[in-house]
Amino acid sequence: MNILGALKITVKKGIDLKVCDAFSSDPYVVISSGSQKLKTRVIKNNCNPEWNDVLTLSVTDPDMPITLNVFDKDRFSKPDKMGDAVVDIKPYIECMQMGLEDLPIGTAVKKLQPEESNCLADESKVIWVGKGKMVQEMTLKLQNVDKGKILIKIEWLDLPGCKGLHS
Repeated sequence: MNILGALKITVKKGIDLKVCDAFSSDPYVVISSGSQKLKTRVIKNNCNPEWNDVLTLSVTDPDMPITLNVFDKDRFSKPDKMGDAVVDIKPYIECMQMGLEDLPIGTAVKKLQPEESNCLADESKVIWVGKGKMVQEMTLKLQNVDKGKILIKIEWLDLPGCKGLHS
């Protein structure tokens, strides 16, 4: 398997998530891509949870979809689904492949608008943070549920001995 590098996904917080239990929910997030599945911790009784959990996926194919699912942890039954979203990393990867250098820190390399083809709730920017690094914050509107958003941040990590994005 040719690993290109890793994608660091910071699951920052949930906003106005669905109530699954009597008055609240015990939400956690599962991020999956291919055979990889990563999970945040559960935050009890909170429909506006702040995780700030960092999950790292190895990337073999930048076109492989990354799915984010939110669940409500139940003690005695199967977890309730609280919505899902697809994380589109292609625009971010394209920015990383431009080979940019020496931009002022904080420069927005690309701005993405919410549209039918993505799960963005509002504008998302790919931001230059210096030394060849960029980050993208996204507020994702959860699908298959009546409300809720998840705020994440993605950042590419070059791994020693891996091809990287510039090959």
